[in-house]
Formats: sequence, C-alpha cells, structure tokens
Amino acid sequence: MAKQDWKPGNMLYPVPAVMVSCARQEEKPNIITVAWAGTVCSDPAMVSVSIRPERYSHSIIEETKEFVINLVTKELAFATDYCGVRSGRDIDKFKELGLTPQPSKIVKAPGIAESPLNMECAVREIKRLGSHDMFIAEIVNVTVDDSFMDEKGKFNLNDAGLVAYSHGEYFELGEKLGKFGYSVQKKGK
Repeated sequence: MAKQDWKPGNMLYPVPAVMVSCARQEEKPNIITVAWAGTVCSDPAMVSVSIRPERYSHSIIEETKEFVINLVTKELAFATDYCGVRSGRDIDKFKELGLTPQPSKIVKAPGIAESPLNMECAVREIKRLGSHDMFIAEIVNVTVDDSFMDEKGKFNLNDAGLVAYSHGEYFELGEKLGKFGYSVQKKGK
C-alpha cells in the first residue's frame, strides 16, 4: 500500500459540528459554529472548544466565562454552516435564521431551542495555543429534547440525525456498527 508524507496539519476527522451560543448582558446573543470541540473529562463533566481570538464570540466567551454547546442535526446543518461564515458583529444570527433563544437554567447565555441537546458550560481555564485559544469548561447543566425520550426514560440521541464535520464537509451520522465493548462480548448476547 503506497502512502505519502504531508506537512504537519490537523487531520483528525470526523469531528462534531456544534453551534456554540453566547451572550453579553444587554446585547443580542450570538452563535458561532465550532468543529474543534471535544470531551476533556467525565468527572467533573468537562469539554473544550477552540476559537480563533479574532472571532466575535471569542471576546464574549472570554469576558462572560460561559457558553452553551448545542448539538447539530440534519435540520440545523444550513444554520450551522451559516453561523460559521457570518459574523455576529454584523447580524443577529438567531433572528436571521429563525432560531429560538432558549433560556438556560444556570448560565446567562441562551441555548438553541431547535437543538436536541444543550450543554450549559462554565469556563474554568483558557489556554492560548497559537491560532486558537482553547476554552476548557465544566458542563453545569444539560437540557434534552423530550421527543427523543422513550417510554422507559432512555434518551435516544442517536435518533436525532446528528451531524459531523470532516475535511470541509458536513455528514449526517449513519449506520450503527456496534456498541461499546462489542469486540469482547460473548457470542449470543
């Protein structure tokens, strides 16, 4: 099998495409699309988002020390792309896209009501790393859409049509290949 060497670059794909909402008091809320978001820790529950310092949302999050991660569905894919190429300095993205600001329980930044899952986040640390600053945050509340709850109280997030971003393109997650531990599970289980 032939392979080529390329200059070092970030090719860790796919990644979740998420919309991060934020707000300063007395100003319109904003939404930024983030593909560089990830899990940091499970106890306490923590995530990270990496944002370029010149982006409008960067200063809002740096000042308020909070944001909401909103998971993206197929129905939100257009809005997700739009929020990644337009600046909140110039437009009200919620209004422009017909999205509904959802009041959060703990942070002041609103979530996006149309998202199946909203994670309210409190910034604990900012790492200045070069082209992007990484905001490391504790998840302080999670809101889920009742329509994905089954009669047994299980949240069926995988039925939401979540979107991933890979090398400049958006994809809806698809076929289930297995579950955690299936490689060592005894046959017939």
